[in-house]
Amino acid sequence: MNLKKTVLKTLIHASLGVSFSACSQINTTDLLNTVKSVATVPTTETPVVKALTSGEITNGLKEALTRGAKIVTENVSKADGFNANSLIRLPFPPDAIEVKEKLIKMGMEKKVAEFETTLNRAAEESSKKAFIIFSNAVRDMTIADGAKILKGEKNAATLYLKSKTTAELKAAFQPIVAEALNTVQVTKYWTPLINTYNKIPFTEDKDPDLEKYVIERALQGIFTLVEKEEAKIRLDPMARVTDVLKKVFSSLD
Repeated sequence: MNLKKTVLKTLIHASLGVSFSACSQINTTDLLNTVKSVATVPTTETPVVKALTSGEITNGLKEALTRGAKIVTENVSKADGFNANSLIRLPFPPDAIEVKEKLIKMGMEKKVAEFETTLNRAAEESSKKAFIIFSNAVRDMTIADGAKILKGEKNAATLYLKSKTTAELKAAFQPIVAEALNTVQVTKYWTPLINTYNKIPFTEDKDPDLEKYVIERALQGIFTLVEKEEAKIRLDPMARVTDVLKKVFSSLD
């Protein structure tokens, strides 16, 4: 028998044992208040945990993805968002790495570094348009998607977002990257580098598609950081900053 029932039963028995004449002097209001206070005595019984609904799960995942995508896109679209982050910084195009190596040997290291910076500036500029596309994909998440993501791998939400947005992001980034490359005057740094290289005897001319390169590496960097945000929310209770996130992801702990 739990504490509330025991105390109430004792109180009732005691009241029944009082003589009629004594009972006539009892303040009934006080007795009722006592019974009410006993009824609210806290117990150590295990509370009933309400199961999460499919809607709650989906809403929690939508909030987690929206929050992660917003944090990431705001960070990478700032000055040095890519350039100062060693995890996602765009290096010299790999298919033209011979260009970099030979030019550095010729004492043009500073020019090479300046060119790499312009590539990262283009990635930062183009990332400003990513969040709205992510938001649309999150909005369209179904209950079935949510259930699959919740029990999936630690990057399941990121993989969902990637599958739903990559094609649209590439299409959206193309004109932005083209404009960004022009804005940061990438050709001002690239043209003299590649012309110098192509004049070196016995070398094969190089002309990588810089637009394609920036787009692919920018998206790769964004999804890398979104994945880190997802892992943080899944694994670190302190990262669950809203009630919805706490409720959904604590069910996985």
